[in-house]
Amino acid sequence: MQFCDDCGSMMVSRDGEMVCTECGMTADRDEERAADFVSTESQSEDELIETAEGDSFEGKPTATDVTCDECGHGEAWYTIKQTGAADEPPTRFFKCKECGNRWRGYN
Repeated sequence: MQFCDDCGSMMVSRDGEMVCTECGMTADRDEERAADFVSTESQSEDELIETAEGDSFEGKPTATDVTCDECGHGEAWYTIKQTGAADEPPTRFFKCKECGNRWRGYN
């Protein structure tokens, strides 16, 4: 990834140069890492992770290393969201597969 020197936003590759997604500043591509760059304009629906209170957890990944405080069941669906600073671990949001209890897990 390459970031804008002016505003710090992520830059995308367009026509052989890097363009800031916020302020429009352009810069030469970092050719040493050019093979690592992949630019996308948006995410597809199956790439989005929903963690709002009313969102469905069914079909999400399953954790077997947790225990529900309400019923003691050992399996829960979970989603992951970055709730703190980028240098902090993400938060896992769980929903018990047995009773539907919801809780957060901090690493």
